[in-house]
Formats: sequence, structure tokens, C-alpha cells
Amino acid sequence: MLANIGFPGLLLILTIGLIIFGPQKLPEIGKAAGQTVREFRKSTNELTKDITGPNEVKRDVKSSTKEVEENV
Repeated sequence: MLANIGFPGLLLILTIGLIIFGPQKLPEIGKAAGQTVREFRKSTNELTKDITGPNEVKRDVKSSTKEVEENV
């Protein structure tokens, strides 16, 4: 669904967001959205690792470790 937006559509959305929320609030909103997506992915990964088994858990732990190291 979002793959069909393109650059002009993305630019229009960002411009409207800048007008509505202002330059001070926009980074805060982006950060909150990023944290929400990260938490959603984490929850989804936890659900799928219960289904897929122990090999997937090892891979998930390695990727989580990389995320923590990148954020530090």
C-alpha cells in the first residue's frame, strides 16, 4: 500500500505535517512513530518465534543484540 506513494506524495505528506504540527513537534512525532513500529516488530517477532522454533530464536537474539549495540 505505501509502496505506491512515490516521492511527490511523500513530499506532500511531509509538507502538510509540517504545516499542521510545526517544526518543533515534527521530530517528536517521528520518534514516537519509530518507537511504535519498533515495538510492533518486536512483538511480531516474539509471536513468530513461538511458532517457528528454537533456530529462529537464536537468529532473533542475534538481531536484537545488534539493535542494542547500534542504539548505544
